[in-house]
Amino acid sequence: MPEQTRKRRPYAPRVPAPERREQLLDAALTIIDRDGYDGVSIDAIAREVGVTRPVVYGAFDGLGPLLTALLDRQQQRALTQLYGALPLDALGSTPVAVVERAIPALHAMILADPVTWRAILRSPANVPDVVRERIEGDRTRVRQTIELMVTAVLAPGADGEVLAHAILAILDHFGQLVLAEPERFTADRLVASARAMIGAGQP
Repeated sequence: MPEQTRKRRPYAPRVPAPERREQLLDAALTIIDRDGYDGVSIDAIAREVGVTRPVVYGAFDGLGPLLTALLDRQQQRALTQLYGALPLDALGSTPVAVVERAIPALHAMILADPVTWRAILRSPANVPDVVRERIEGDRTRVRQTIELMVTAVLAPGADGEVLAHAILAILDHFGQLVLAEPERFTADRLVASARAMIGAGQP
């Protein structure tokens, strides 16, 4: 009888190291989004990508360094998206004009990268302290930016600090609504609600 050929496990295609690292980070993010931080492991990441454990260890020294790289990447990605959407040149604008520019841009930003924003606005279960601390630090910086914007468009004497806290809380909630039901909570609907809240009424 001819010798039976032993089935070999198919090897993952060779890809450049930077591309492989991005694949693995994307896989870790997908797992965290789907299963929470308890579900992420070297084995789980390898299965998600369709590679072996040595491939993962060839790109990262372990789960800790991989998650640190993921946190760094997502922090940079989120801040770049957010500051790109906020009307930072608000000086001389009216509150209505700021709302009409900011909300559609923020709405589009969330829908363009929902996985990133779910991790921030709807923190998955068992978020490690280092992740929570990083998110809170970023929220503080964003709130300070909003305070500068508020101060630039409101009359002198307005309490920009308190208003920045309120605006950030509203944006958080608006973002969660968009993630949950994007077809229902459209940019136009959110703009109209924001205009009503600042007393502008309907156009």
